[in-house]
Amino acid sequence: MNNMLLQIVLFFVGLAGLYFGAEWLVRGASRFARSFNIKPVVIGLTIVAFGTSTPELVTSVIAGIRHLSDIAMGNVIGSNIANIGLILGLSALVRPLTIDMKLLCRETPIMVGISMLLYFMGWDGTLSRPEGGILFGGILVYTYYIYRMALKEPKAVEQEFEEFLGSARDGIKKDVLLIITGLGALVGGAHFLVHSAIYMARIVGISELVIGLTVIAVGTSLPELATSMVAAIRKESDISVGNVLGSNIFNILSVLGVAAIIQPLQVNATSLVVDMPVMLLFSIFLIPMITWKFVLTRGQGVLLLVGYSIYILWLFK
Repeated sequence: MNNMLLQIVLFFVGLAGLYFGAEWLVRGASRFARSFNIKPVVIGLTIVAFGTSTPELVTSVIAGIRHLSDIAMGNVIGSNIANIGLILGLSALVRPLTIDMKLLCRETPIMVGISMLLYFMGWDGTLSRPEGGILFGGILVYTYYIYRMALKEPKAVEQEFEEFLGSARDGIKKDVLLIITGLGALVGGAHFLVHSAIYMARIVGISELVIGLTVIAVGTSLPELATSMVAAIRKESDISVGNVLGSNIFNILSVLGVAAIIQPLQVNATSLVVDMPVMLLFSIFLIPMITWKFVLTRGQGVLLLVGYSIYILWLFK
């Protein structure tokens, strides 16, 4: 009993480490980039969107190294589903999300395309090192594409990102310290989270895949949730949606790419039949939602939340 209580404490310590680690990393990296006069819209679409996915990156890499492929794969698949169903659903409930940034409409098909690529790569039951290399190469191409396209966005969008990021007031030394501290908290938090989640899953009798798809996935998505909700409250819809799309793309290309390069991942047959198709369905379903009148309404937010709830209930049936 005492050991179980300890593992629960370690689980929440891990969640806190992932959340604050990502927060410090994003804040330090964003301010560091701004000190070199990089445009806020570029920072928002790369450093912020990718930075909020660092919990998924560190967690999946650690899980992969420990040969816990179900945790590594489930974390990414579950996070991508939660980002759309849970986070965008909640954000749209707070305030309808009006999309002004046309770049986001082009990002959605990219997200669908790489989700399909992952599905076909995993069809043989393994995500190999060469496949991981292809995915990681994709994130380099995607980042360059985002950088080029972001520079063409109108002044109104630039202003939105500038207001969200604020001014760079800290010195470079403080920014670097925030980055280092954030990375340390992420690694420590991921270690505690994976270790405690595996222990509790075995005690309760839940599979590692389900734990990865649910508890760990939602836990590592907390930075995306905080960023998107704050952006929605502040009427900065482009940031709320862009954070989710960028994070989902980063999760597949970079998180699984890096994890597979370090240690090839086994793909669970259940994920190929159920979880990956659900991820694809959510991604495809988002295209007409965003491109139709360029707004994500409260009704659509409820629809996303209902769909996510049905999926979670099915996992624990």
